[in-house]
Amino acid sequence: MENIKDYKQYLRGYDFEDNTPVVIDFYATWCGPCQAMAPLLQRLAKENEGRLKVLKIDVDKNQGIALAAKIMSIPTLFFIDKDGNINRHVGGMPYQNLTKLAEEIMG
Repeated sequence: MENIKDYKQYLRGYDFEDNTPVVIDFYATWCGPCQAMAPLLQRLAKENEGRLKVLKIDVDKNQGIALAAKIMSIPTLFFIDKDGNINRHVGGMPYQNLTKLAEEIMG
């Protein structure tokens, strides 16, 4: 199982020690499915403010973490629970599925 602690060296300036579940969206500006997911992720962040954090990582600008995280397709989403365990999902999804996965990590 993957854990966010494996990627801490690439995530400077972000602290995962506050035990807030996180969704990380690995995307690119030129990616159509990534663009389709963007408003869904914004909505998810707004509806779960204070309970969930949503981060976006542009794979073109952050190639080190994309390589370390073995990102082969985008969008790739990391759903990270309060213990740092990662559930990886590749590809877009409807909002209903996005919220279901988010609820699982929020407990």
